[in-house]
Order: sequence, then C-alpha cells, then structure tokens
Amino acid sequence: MVMSLEEEDETFDMPYLPEYCSSENNVLSIIGRVLNPDFQKVANLVLDMPRKCQLFDRVRGIALSKEKFQFIYRFEQDLLAVLDKGVHTYNEWTLAMERWVEHPPPDYLQSIMVWVQMRNIHVNHYNVLAITWLGELIGHVEEVVLITERSQRQDFVRVKMKFDVSKPLQKSKVVNLPKNGGEVTIRYDFERVQKRCFTCQRLTHDQTVCPLAMKRKQLKVEEDKMKKQGVVTPKKKNITEADPLFGIVEDHQIEINPITGKPKIDKEVVEGMRQYLMVAEGPERLARAERIRSSLESLTMIQ
Repeated sequence: MVMSLEEEDETFDMPYLPEYCSSENNVLSIIGRVLNPDFQKVANLVLDMPRKCQLFDRVRGIALSKEKFQFIYRFEQDLLAVLDKGVHTYNEWTLAMERWVEHPPPDYLQSIMVWVQMRNIHVNHYNVLAITWLGELIGHVEEVVLITERSQRQDFVRVKMKFDVSKPLQKSKVVNLPKNGGEVTIRYDFERVQKRCFTCQRLTHDQTVCPLAMKRKQLKVEEDKMKKQGVVTPKKKNITEADPLFGIVEDHQIEINPITGKPKIDKEVVEGMRQYLMVAEGPERLARAERIRSSLESLTMIQ
C-alpha cells in the first residue's frame, strides 16, 4: 500500500439535509465567548451561569469549545432579559454574548453590548443628538436614556452602546466646545464591567500577561543592561519643535512616572491641550498657553 498525504488535504461537503440541521433548536439561544480564557473555564461556566441568572431549569448550557458556549432557553422572555442587562461576567471577567444567528457576520462575538454612564456633559449640549455624538467617540450608540419631561436625580446619562472588545476601555475624552466655549472632559463609566488590564485597559487579559507591560519590562531590562555596560541611549523627546506645545510644556511634565509606569499626564489630556491651542490665534492663543502653564505648575505642586 502506497502512503500518501493527499487525503489529509481533502475537504468534505456537509449534506444539506433537514435531519442534519439543528437550527430549529438554536432559535431561542445565545452564543457566547469568554474574553479571558486563562481565568474563565467554559466547562464550569455552562453549569454556573444558569444559577447566577436564577434561571435554573429554564436554560441549559453547552460547551462548544474552550472559548465558546451556548445557552438554550425555554422562553424568549428569559433570553431577552439576559441580553437587556448588558454586560455579563464570569469569574469577574467579561463575556461576549449575542443572540444566535444562522449565518454570523464577520464581527460576531467581537463586541459587547454595554450600558455606559456619561458624566460632565455641558449644559448647552444636553440633548439626545449631542449625547449620541459624544458616545460615538468610544463606541456605537444604540440607545440614549434621556427623559426631559421630568426631573433627573442622577448626574449622568445612561447610554447603551456596542463596544469593540479589541479596543481599550476609554474612561474620558477631552472635547472642545464650539464658538470658543472652552473644553470639557466627558467621563465614561462602564456598568457591570469588573476586571480589566490596568496597563492597557483591555478586557482580554490580566495585567500580569499584558503585551504592553511585558514590552516595557523588557525595554527596562535592556536599558539597565546598557547602563551597566556604560552605554547611554539618548532620551526620546515627547515635545518636539514642531509640536504646538513646544516651549509651553516641558518633557519632564508628561514623561512616564517611574513608580507607576504610566504617563504623568494622560495622553488624551495632552492631545486636548494641543487642540485647545490650535483652534486659537493671536492674543487668545497666548492667553491659552499661559493657562496651560499655570495648570501644569499647580499639578506639579500637588504631585
């Protein structure tokens, strides 16, 4: 018998027969994916989640792989109630969950539906359209809960949005208001989101295995090694002559804090300063530059 590897490359077509199809059973189901497999075991999840949601015998779980799972519900209202809650977690790490579809799109299970509390919205832009625009800065807005006909006790507006889990969670955005109205920092609080990487703010891994943190650590080891060998590497400047902040902000004011490993001032805030300067000219630009200097001096005194 002659041995050949050709058979290993052969593909097969699944017969298109009703008895081979389970789509009818999948109609009332949710497909999910664990975002951090190191801390989320699907075999345990499919047993624990029905108890956590207090559905017990009204749902059953199936482990589809090491990362994916399925929950099949007896009643549609239970399925919808689970999805409407927004983010679900297991072992304190987020799950990506969507309703089953026969032909999933390319971005299926690549995002989560999450409720976000938006704070510090300027009073002149407190309406659905403006809030939607502000929400779109970090995700795709599906719904804005804003009732203007009665009093509002909370200091935030709830927004339901679709968030791409490959991106870091954005906690704030600096926005320049029109007609030289100054700037405002919009703050975003993600409801029901628990653990994340505190280095890169992603939901897919722990800080101990963060690629960015590991890269920084490796660079630090190499730098220390070069110092011992008497090799001095020129320090890269954060503010170059072409930067609008040149002559206003010093490098040491925005460099990496050696204790925390994070920038002394968030990159988004620094970019907000640039935009704050670039939209002004003449005396107004000089005044803004002086305000930035004063703010940084005050911050340095606090630190």
